[in-house]
Parts: sequence; C-alpha cells; structure tokens
Amino acid sequence: MSRRLPEVGGIFIQMEDELASMAALLGASWGGKKSMTATSGPGFSLMMENYGLGMMTETPCVIVNVQRAGPSTGLPTLVGQGDVMQTRWGSHGPYETIALSPESPQECFDMAVRAFNFSEKYRLPVVVLMDESVGHLFERVSIPPKKEIEVVDRKISTDKERHIYEPDDDLIPPMPPVGKGFGIHVTGLTHDDRGYPVITAEAQEKLVSRLVEKIRAHADEIIDYEEFMIEDAEVIVIAYGISARSARRAVIMAREKGIKAGMLRLKVIWPFPSKKLRELAEKASSFVVAEINNGQILVEVERAIRTDAVFVGKMGGEPHRPDEVLKGIEEAVK
Repeated sequence: MSRRLPEVGGIFIQMEDELASMAALLGASWGGKKSMTATSGPGFSLMMENYGLGMMTETPCVIVNVQRAGPSTGLPTLVGQGDVMQTRWGSHGPYETIALSPESPQECFDMAVRAFNFSEKYRLPVVVLMDESVGHLFERVSIPPKKEIEVVDRKISTDKERHIYEPDDDLIPPMPPVGKGFGIHVTGLTHDDRGYPVITAEAQEKLVSRLVEKIRAHADEIIDYEEFMIEDAEVIVIAYGISARSARRAVIMAREKGIKAGMLRLKVIWPFPSKKLRELAEKASSFVVAEINNGQILVEVERAIRTDAVFVGKMGGEPHRPDEVLKGIEEAVK
C-alpha cells in the first residue's frame, strides 16, 4: 500500500502504533477521505478503543484484520480465526458491526470494495476479517475496469442549518462536508443530534438505539453467504475463511461416501444469518462447525438452531485438513 496508494492519488501514513493508526483513520474520514488500515492479532486489540469511537461518531472506514493465532503475541506468522467475537463485542458498550470473511485472494479484492461501500452507506467502521492462510495465498485475481466497480459514496449534507447527527428515514444521518462552513462537533460522549454531549439515560437510549437499529433494519441487505450442496443436505457444515475451503472438499468426500452433506459458508459474519440457520434447521438433522478457535461461531450457530452442533476446532497454527472436517460430518450422522 505504501507503494500503490501514491500511484493512484492516495496518501499512505505509517503511524507509531495501532492506536494511532485507528485515530488517524477516523480523522482522515472526517476530513472527507475514504480511509483504511490493516493489522493482525494484538494490533487489532489496540484498535478497540477507537473502534468504539468510530461506532459512536458514525465514522466510515475499513479495517483489514489478518487473523493469526493468539492470545497475546501468539503465533505471529501462523493462522487463526480467534478474532470473530472481538470484532463483534471488542469495544465496550452496545453497537452493531459489519464484518466480511474472504476465502480467496479474489474475494479479498471484492470484499474490500464491498467493505468500503458498506462503511460509507451505513456510516461505521467495517472489518474485513481475513486470516493468515488466505492472506498468504497466491491465486489469480481478476480486477475489473474501474468504471465497472460499484462505488458507494457517503451521503453529504447540503443544509447548514441541519443538525449533523439528524438522521434520514433510513436512520443514517448525512455527513457534513469538510471545509464548507458547517458547524461540526464530534465527540465520543453520548450526544444529541447537534453532536453536543448530553449525559442522560434518555440521550443514551435515543442515540445508541439508533446506532444498533440502523444495522439491524438493513441486515437483509448486508447478510451474504454461499450455499454448497445444500438442497438435500442432512448434515450442514458452517465455515468461513480458509476453513471453508477444507470444508468444501470434505462435503464432496462425504457425498462420495453416500452422506448427504452440504455447506453454508459465511461471506458476511456480522450481521449473523440467524434466520437462514433456523430455516436450515427445519430440514437438516445435524450441523457441523469448523473454525480455527475454540468455538466462537459455534455459539451463534447453536443459538440459532437451538440444539448442539458437532464442533471441529483448532487452536491455531494450521488450517483444517478435509479429512478432519469429514470426521466431524461422520460423527454428526452417527
């Protein structure tokens, strides 16, 4: 990025640490620019305070988190998928978030575009939740002509008399343009529509309820998944990122053994597709969850299907082998 951004009119800044990187990201966005940063493991933890600031101030930006095995410094160059719940709940207080999970270099490109579009449309930090194995893959990537790439820009306010946090009917307020004479007050404190601090339960209820609902109300527009051999599946594997590539092969191997298996791959992890899981639970007899942690999405799956699922987990350091996921599928049909 340090090479490419200046070549296309962008600006690259190397900050002293990830706290500063996240702060610079928010400032650049309020300065009228689309902004992003990338990190891994403990760096993402350092971003959490200002991640919450971005949620509270409704600041569009993108964070790429290439997950590695943790906790702490963990395995700095080896794979993990342990930041899923941190992405959802890592900053204090209630809020809703958007996180995308690519399984290939092609999706890294495509989902980066989508992440920017989501961030600008819904006004919040959006996370591309990669993992080390996907991050180090070498595969062909098709980059379309610039004119064919869908680009969503933020809504810009045209009325200087309008309060800067006064929402439209879609619950999302337009942003005031920088340098155009708009009065702007941006704070991490609970605030009213003017952006001024109001330290009351009533103000908190009004503001934070809207921050939550602006994502929940548009969840169907955001949620995305891939269905693989799902039509007649009696066993369904839930996976994402690098784990989905092994799970896909495991499903094929199970079919070769006469087991009606399928896979639901989470392309968007948050918001979580609970409704889809409930629908599948009415048809499938059992579920398998494959992820490189000790069961983070497993919790969400079991909450949605209202029964236990077979867990195929790893603590980190290497991705699943297809035969490991196949073993979980076979356990599920016993």
